[in-house]
Amino acid sequence: MRTSERGQGRPATQADPSTAATIERVAVGASQHFAPADPDNGLRRGLSMRHIQFIALGSAIGTGLFYGSASAIQTAGPLVLVAYLIAGAAVFMVMRALGEMAVRHPIPGSFGKYADRFLGPFAGFVTGWTFVFEMIVVAIADVTAFAVYMGFWFPDTPKWIWVTAVILFIAGINTRHVKVFGELEFWLSIVKIGAIIAMILGGAILLFIGMLHGSDQVGVHNLVTHGGFAPKGGEGLFAALAVVVFAFGGVETIGITAGEAQDPGRAIPRAINSVPARVLLFYVATLAIIMALVPWDQITGGSSPFVQIFSQLGIPAAATILNVVIITAAISAINADTFGAGRMLFGLAKQGHAPKVFSSISRNGVPWMAVVVMCAALGVGAVLNYVIPDDVFEVIASLATFATVWVWLMILLSHLAMRREMKAKGLPESSFKVPWWPVGPLLALAFIVLVIVLLAVYADTRVSLLVGVIWLAILGVVYLLTRRGREARLAAVGPDGDTEEA
Repeated sequence: MRTSERGQGRPATQADPSTAATIERVAVGASQHFAPADPDNGLRRGLSMRHIQFIALGSAIGTGLFYGSASAIQTAGPLVLVAYLIAGAAVFMVMRALGEMAVRHPIPGSFGKYADRFLGPFAGFVTGWTFVFEMIVVAIADVTAFAVYMGFWFPDTPKWIWVTAVILFIAGINTRHVKVFGELEFWLSIVKIGAIIAMILGGAILLFIGMLHGSDQVGVHNLVTHGGFAPKGGEGLFAALAVVVFAFGGVETIGITAGEAQDPGRAIPRAINSVPARVLLFYVATLAIIMALVPWDQITGGSSPFVQIFSQLGIPAAATILNVVIITAAISAINADTFGAGRMLFGLAKQGHAPKVFSSISRNGVPWMAVVVMCAALGVGAVLNYVIPDDVFEVIASLATFATVWVWLMILLSHLAMRREMKAKGLPESSFKVPWWPVGPLLALAFIVLVIVLLAVYADTRVSLLVGVIWLAILGVVYLLTRRGREARLAAVGPDGDTEEA
C-alpha cells in the first residue's frame, strides 16, 4: 500500500480503489507526475516550523548585507534603498511562485524537479546544476568575507587559513542529522537578527542625540546633502541592481527545505510571507540608518560598513561585538548554502541528472557525498584567497549574480507552465497561490530579464554574463554526452525520479 504525500507513513484509507487514487492525487496537488510513494527518498523530516523560519532568514541575511552592501552604496549612493525595494518586490514574487509549487509538491530537488516536470528534462538539468553552481559561488563569497572579518583581529594571518577552518566546521555540521543543521541555523540567525535590531535601535538613538544637539555630522540630511539622494542618477540605480540581486541570492533555499519539513504546508507559506518584512527591516531600514550616521561617500569596502560606522563613532567595543555578529552571519549563510547545494545534488541524482553516488544516504539520513563534494568545491575559495586575496569577493559576487537570476527565471517559468497545466486540466486552485496573478509574476519576469541585460551593459559585470553563457553551453554539451547514461539511470527509478514500490 502506498503512503500519502503528507501522511507521514500512515496507511491510505481502506476505500475503493478509485477513491484512494483520488485522495493520493489531491495530496500531491493533482499532478500525476509526482508519485506519493517514498516522499522523503531516504531523507528525514527533521525540520520544524522554527527551523524553516530561521533558515529563510539565514539564507537572506549574510555577506550581501553585512559586507556587499558597501559596494552597493558606493555604486548608487542613498538611491540604493530604492534598488533594494525593487529587487525585494521581485524576489517576493519569485518566492511566492516557488512557495505555491513547494506546497503542492513538497519533494527533494524542489525547483530543479519542477523545471524538469513543467519545462522538460534539459531545463531541470540546467536549473539544478546552475543552482549548485550558484550555491558554490555564493558560499565561496561568504567564506571569503569570513576571512576578511577575521582580519579585523588577525590582519597578519593569511586569509586562506580562515577559509579552510570554516569549511571543515561546516562539513562537520552538514554531515550530521538534519535537525543539527536546523538547530545551528536557528541559533546563528537569532544572534544576527538580534544584533541587527539592536543596531537599528542604537543607530536611531545616536541619530536622535546628534540631531538634539544640533550636530551636522549625523542626521537624515546625510541622505540628501552629499550629492543628493541620487548622486549618480538613474545609471547608479541600474548599476546597483546587480549587486543588490547578489544580496538576495540563496533565498530560494526555502523551497528545498520542503523535502525535509515536518509540516511543509504550514512552514513554507509562513517563511515566504515574511520576505517583505525582512527586506524592509533588515535591508532598507538598516542601510538608511547607516547612511544617516555616516555619509555614503565615506563608506569604503575595506571592511563591513557596520564595523566601520561604530569604529568612526568612537565605540570600539561595539565594533568588536559587531564583528562577532558578522562572522556569525557568514557562518550561517555558508551553512545554508551548503545545505541547499547538497540537497539539490541529491535531487539531481534521484532524477538521473547526476551520478548515483550523490543519492547515497548516511545513517543520519543525510546525502553525505553531496555535502562532501560541496565542501571540497569550497576549497577553491581557499585557493582564490591565496592567489587573489584582495579582489576575490568582487569577482565571485559578479559570477554569482548570473546564476542567481537564471535560477529565479527558471522558477518563474516553471510556475507559469504549472499554472497553464492546471488551467488546461481543470485542476483546483492551490492553497498558497501567487498574489496579483498574472501581473505580479510577469513583472518579476521582466525585472529578471532587465538584470540579465544590465549584466551585459556594465563592464564590471560583463564577465558574469560571459561566464554564465559559457556555463550554460558546457551544461548543454554535458547533457548531450551523458544522455545514454542518464537514460540508464532513469530506467532504475520511477518517472518522477523516485524509486518505485511494488
